[in-house]
Amino acid sequence: MIVNELIHPASIVVVGGSDDVYKPGGAVLRNLRDGIFKGKIHVVNPKADTVQGIPACKEVRELPPVELAILAIAARHCPAAVEVLAREKGTRAFIILSAGFHEEGEEGRAFERQIVETIDAAGGTLIGPNCIGVLTNHYNGAFTSPTPRLDPRGADLISGSGATAIFIMDAGMQKGIKFNSMYSVGNSAQVGVEEVLAFLDETFDPARSSRIKLLYVESIDKPAKFLKHASSLVRKGCRVAAIKSGGSAAGSRAASSHTGAMASPDVAVDALFRAAGIVRCHGRDELMTVAGIFTCPGLRGKNIAVVTHAGGPAVMLTDALSNGGMEVPRVEGPAAGALLARLFPGSSTGNPIDFLATGTAEQLGYILDACNEEFDNIDGIAVIFGSPGLFPVHDVYELLDRKMAASRKPIYPIFPSRQYVQEEIDAFVARGRAYFPDEVLFGEALCKVHGTPAPRPECPSLPAVDEREIRAVMDRAGDGYLPPEAVHRLLDAAGIARAPEGIATGEEEAARVAGEIGFPLVMKVVGPVHKSDVGGVVLNVTDEESVRREFRRMICIPDTRAVLLARQLRGTEVFIGAKRDDKFGHLVLYGLGGIFIEALKDVKASLAPFAADEALALIRELRAYKIIRGARGQEPVNEARFAEAVARVSVLVTVAPEIFEMDLNPLLGTREGVVAVDARVRVDKSGVLK
Repeated sequence: MIVNELIHPASIVVVGGSDDVYKPGGAVLRNLRDGIFKGKIHVVNPKADTVQGIPACKEVRELPPVELAILAIAARHCPAAVEVLAREKGTRAFIILSAGFHEEGEEGRAFERQIVETIDAAGGTLIGPNCIGVLTNHYNGAFTSPTPRLDPRGADLISGSGATAIFIMDAGMQKGIKFNSMYSVGNSAQVGVEEVLAFLDETFDPARSSRIKLLYVESIDKPAKFLKHASSLVRKGCRVAAIKSGGSAAGSRAASSHTGAMASPDVAVDALFRAAGIVRCHGRDELMTVAGIFTCPGLRGKNIAVVTHAGGPAVMLTDALSNGGMEVPRVEGPAAGALLARLFPGSSTGNPIDFLATGTAEQLGYILDACNEEFDNIDGIAVIFGSPGLFPVHDVYELLDRKMAASRKPIYPIFPSRQYVQEEIDAFVARGRAYFPDEVLFGEALCKVHGTPAPRPECPSLPAVDEREIRAVMDRAGDGYLPPEAVHRLLDAAGIARAPEGIATGEEEAARVAGEIGFPLVMKVVGPVHKSDVGGVVLNVTDEESVRREFRRMICIPDTRAVLLARQLRGTEVFIGAKRDDKFGHLVLYGLGGIFIEALKDVKASLAPFAADEALALIRELRAYKIIRGARGQEPVNEARFAEAVARVSVLVTVAPEIFEMDLNPLLGTREGVVAVDARVRVDKSGVLK
């Protein structure tokens, strides 16, 4: 919970305030004094009577009641100070800048626990410890310098790292990005990124709140809360971009299935961000480039006009856009001819639209007007303009500002030569504009923004399954791999088609089961994990004699306890799997099956549960989608049935959270549907999410 005293404090105390502005306590006090805060500022310093001109108390007990406390003292002194402030001074908001807590050992962890318990008991809010502070439109509670000039139209930044928040703001200010607030959550002892997101969501005001949210996240401890509030903000008209660092595949090393080996924590983060409608970035420059795109009106299509007076950057931007799935369509016809007549000889309007190094602001205006009013196949306009070094170009930047304000299509200003036109660009930024210094970074970021889907519906339309039967199977199951009969019951209850099959533990039983199912058959050992590796799979068994011979051989393979016989079907091999994560719940993966899983690793992933339309959209993004559609005369896979089976698995593992890993590999797909021909389900009840 974030209390009002953190956002709109009437009084603030800096415990550990100093005259030395090169220390956190001195720097944050200076920023409070020199900033926009209008309330009462107090200081605690045992060695001074006044600090930066403010009368100082020797200890916190001497303070009057105060709403927000910013602590810049040694970690060992923080618990006692918080105790006095919370219990005697009515303080409900705390920002602890100090380090030396759980990141440094058990003693620090104990300090942190004690502080949180005290603040929780007072119904208060703690930011930190080990953070750089908070910036809002009411006060500057951070010790960094310089700090951005806050603007209600700017971005809200939430960062798990104080240093990274500084670097992000610095990178943004250089590009004209404005900020509305900054929350550095540090150790997130009580309030983390999820809680700040929830606050921004629950207090969102369409008339006043910023619509740009930027995140730097090192850990996501509450994925469900993160998804709920991030997606809610996007549905309210906000645009959200995030960096998630620290992804590691180490947790997948112990997995025993194809799904487990591929379901790394980073894959889960990708799935979470996609479900929330978050643009995922992988560095500060990319994050700030995306933020710059967010400051422009939303792009309604994927057709871009590239306007330039320099050929090379235009070619590189065109490549970046085309490689990322955007279009740079040809501009032609009478309107293009009329535009060309207004430009200098040698110009081109084919797209890129090149008006030469000698082009004027007036000519750029003609081009932008034509792109807006005449060229219906253009959705957005990228303008590359660097100094030609021939004459002053103030008029170009002034024109761009005017046209951006009036344009019904987004105009993206790309300025590659800041050093030569510093004065002009500074004036452009002073008018409230952001710009892009690199055309390739811009092109790649625009593709990423345009390719990020809308958030998942709050109430997706999930397929119906037999929950009672699923629970009956799971309640009787023990840990480990389920026997084939139990797997069959689960698939049937989930509505997932499977091949006719049976289990035999003796040769006579195998012959009888084969007769009931019919030929040709597939025979597989029951017991060994990787059947093909031990010679435990035989295809095209066409008669009883072969059934008997293969049964006698297979039953002797180590760890084999039975042999499964199934009708051999035809079709394209596809795959569905699921893996439970301790924090994220079940991740469902799907794509081409069989040997292609390990060879291509061409799979998509979604967090369970989800609807078939989400699965269908991602299936169509597979690199091997042409195979699913039926390449070179091959029979296609029924995409709708494949997507429905994926969604059914997502519901199955939601109803049965005890499932740790699940592989349907392969399913055989034809134009009629998909049928599971091999399935493995591993249960682990000890790690079930509560």
